[in-house]
Amino acid sequence: MAAATPDAATLTPAPQTGSFDNNGVTLNYRIAGQGEPLVCIHGVGSYLEAWDGVAERLADRFRILTFDLRGHGRSSKVRGRYEIDDFVGDVLALADHAGFGTFNLAGFSLGGLIAQRLALTHQDRLRRLVLLATVAGRTEDERERVEARLTALQSGDRGSHYDASLSRWLTEDFQAKNPELIAKLRQRNAENDPDCYAAAYRVLAQTDFGGLLDQIRVPVLIATGEHDAGSNPRMALYMHERIVGSTLHILPGLRHSILTEAPAQVAELMRAFLGANEKRPGA
Repeated sequence: MAAATPDAATLTPAPQTGSFDNNGVTLNYRIAGQGEPLVCIHGVGSYLEAWDGVAERLADRFRILTFDLRGHGRSSKVRGRYEIDDFVGDVLALADHAGFGTFNLAGFSLGGLIAQRLALTHQDRLRRLVLLATVAGRTEDERERVEARLTALQSGDRGSHYDASLSRWLTEDFQAKNPELIAKLRQRNAENDPDCYAAAYRVLAQTDFGGLLDQIRVPVLIATGEHDAGSNPRMALYMHERIVGSTLHILPGLRHSILTEAPAQVAELMRAFLGANEKRPGA
């Protein structure tokens, strides 16, 4: 008797990696998993692999597009000033390339600002929106602190900036238990182009859509770490109060890098939130 042939619907396609030219900017990307389309945007100074821990837990239900932002990873090291709409254009071009007419969108930190902008300018493309450890409604004191970090970066002080960032991003306990990962993160940071990093960080430091968030009408999940100093719970609550029907989660004991320190928690939240899409016509 012949062996049973697996149902094609149960087979997860092999990840597809590639590069795409968007008006002279080469974007390195990966598409993995099966199901509803989901685009994930990483933070400043990071790379598409930052989503690996979350994506591998969602690949059975979502077709996930991750990519390196311009100036990051294996994408083009574009020189000069970056604007947030440059990043939005890259996201939309890659989504079109992947065949995602409408899609779920998740953004972390700077990626969350890009996601907010895309939701405000191309809301018809979105199904659901996930904003992780991102900013809105900075106070004057918060603006001064991030501008001071930007000034240090622009003056070439990369080392102390990153050392200070590690303590803001990850708990001491996690750092102590994962020395190899911390060494890898330091190495990846050292490989960043300093001019591109500073150009992207300027967008993070000087962008704020707090006054426009009430225009977002798609379902939104907001989450951040309890002890995230830069994208703090106050900002998360600020976004939640302005986006009608949004869902808010504050993750106990965590700081900024929830993708790195708590991918299982983040994936669980995203699965429950995005799973509400499954019965939509044409999904």
